Amino acid sequence: MTFHQPPPLPDQPPQGAGPFGLGAPTGPGRPAGDRRRWLKYGGVALVSLLIGVGIGTSSGSAETGEATAADTKAGPRPTATVTETADLEPAPTVTETETVTAKPKKTEKPGPATTFSGEGEYLVGEDIKAGTYKTAGAEDEFGCYWERASDASGEFESIIANNNLDGPGRVTLNKGEYFKTNRCQEWKRVG
Repeated sequence: MTFHQPPPLPDQPPQGAGPFGLGAPTGPGRPAGDRRRWLKYGGVALVSLLIGVGIGTSSGSAETGEATAADTKAGPRPTATVTETADLEPAPTVTETETVTAKPKKTEKPGPATTFSGEGEYLVGEDIKAGTYKTAGAEDEFGCYWERASDASGEFESIIANNNLDGPGRVTLNKGEYFKTNRCQEWKRVG
């Protein structure tokens, strides 16, 4: 009795075939003879290396004795000196920095003003500086009124001098007096 192998099923590769039914896989994109070629070249290289080492060892040992004797008879060998010129980089530039502390300009101590508004009451020597002041006149048609007083009571008896101005005017103020101004333009010290 003879056994026959049944034909392969359509979705199975033949027995002994690779996953694609083409035979045993040989690697990614390499033909089957590639491995044999590497073994052949590797073997030739190894044999050549061994022959070269053997030739070098046998000829070197005979010549070594002669070469050593010749070297001692000949004396010192000449030496060669190689001089290289290095590219020089320019020397770094040294920058010196001097720190100077600036002294603030002397400013006048804050004190009494030398200009002030034409509306208000001021203590001469504390609010405004003593001296002669000038105004351009009234701010509006009602006129400019100014008053020098000995105190801030507002009493008639404390008035030293007063005036109503229609145009420019001047007044001299002394330290300790009170100066009252109404509806006047700015006052500026002139002396």
